[in-house]
Amino acid sequence: MTQRVVALVLAGGKGSRLEPLTRDRAKPAVPFGGAYRIIDFTLSNCINSGLRQILVLTQFKSASLDRHLNRGWNFLSHQLQEYINILPPQQRLDSQWYQGTADAVYQNIYSIEQANSEYIVILSGDHIYKMDYADLIQDHIQSQAVLTIGCIPCSLSEGCEFGVMQIDADRRIIDFEEKPENPKPIPHDPTRCLASMGIYVFNTKLLFDQLCRDATEEASQHDFGKNIIPRLIHSHLVRAYPFQDKRTGRSHYWRDVGTLDAFYEANMDLVAVEPELNLYDRTWPLRTYIPQEPPPKFVFSQTAGVKPRLGQALDSLVCSGSILSGGTVRHSILGYHVRINSWATVEDSILFDGVEIGRNCRIRRAIIDKHVRLPEGSEVGYNHDQDRAQGYVVTDSGIVVISKADGYP
Repeated sequence: MTQRVVALVLAGGKGSRLEPLTRDRAKPAVPFGGAYRIIDFTLSNCINSGLRQILVLTQFKSASLDRHLNRGWNFLSHQLQEYINILPPQQRLDSQWYQGTADAVYQNIYSIEQANSEYIVILSGDHIYKMDYADLIQDHIQSQAVLTIGCIPCSLSEGCEFGVMQIDADRRIIDFEEKPENPKPIPHDPTRCLASMGIYVFNTKLLFDQLCRDATEEASQHDFGKNIIPRLIHSHLVRAYPFQDKRTGRSHYWRDVGTLDAFYEANMDLVAVEPELNLYDRTWPLRTYIPQEPPPKFVFSQTAGVKPRLGQALDSLVCSGSILSGGTVRHSILGYHVRINSWATVEDSILFDGVEIGRNCRIRRAIIDKHVRLPEGSEVGYNHDQDRAQGYVVTDSGIVVISKADGYP
């Protein structure tokens, strides 16, 4: 079945709400969980679901993303018609950048046609979840729908950021509104609405017909949620696919990490004793680029004296090449080649690759980008006025974000 399917991963958004983490990189290329990039979750889902014809549509600040895909996702065999191909804007049809999600696909119709697929799965490259797309595709085929949309319940306040749908008893979508100011609640559940996950399964021929029609309409915003889907639900069978446990009806883990606070919370989910998203599940491996680094090292266990020195990490994830040299880390995530020096403490924080924390530093509730070096005695997260004076970003919930050192990818 999956041999008749091509997957399109939309990875070209600006990610402006994640700045400064997206100052020099696309949102799908932002590090996540220490060892991964955000896009690794969608691509791993594809491979684990048997989808091995994958096109990644890039656009803004794509150099970091291209580099990551070339390093970590080049194992498929073109001789077996397996591939992960990167499609930057080619401007074959006009001289404009992508005008919307539908336009991004439309501008790449020529490349997509080469796959000669019967179905097209359209995915977002900036969500965190584990999903078997084969079940979704099978549901789509059996229902004889022309379009199936993955969906999940969310609060009404969150619904303003997604496409919100209403469905009937057979899961047919009877109403769809993109990012409504007042989302319509689920019947019998006034506190929640049914949100689109940005996951679509289309019949290929119908998709191409709709895209070509949409491209000629000057008033259109050329977007799936704003134009293509609302028009289709009135003339064709469009169904919802709830992302939930079939036995219990409980929704599976899915996070949109489009804001700094959401990104922070999703990372912190991983350090729980029993996280909802299990990185250690051998039945659903998460793939990424693994740099050649030595094991993490924890040195100094001097508990005696006036000033004890302990190199330790508690309730944390620590990647290879990192050295905790007499510093203490609690409830945090450390990327590759991080160094925590003596008497420093790091709590409730995310440190990207190559960060160095000087002696006697105190860091809490922070996101620190690549290769930042904080001098001895620095404090972050204890005085937000002082943090802002240093040029750091402070979010609404009090997370301090430090931009990466200039000149590093």
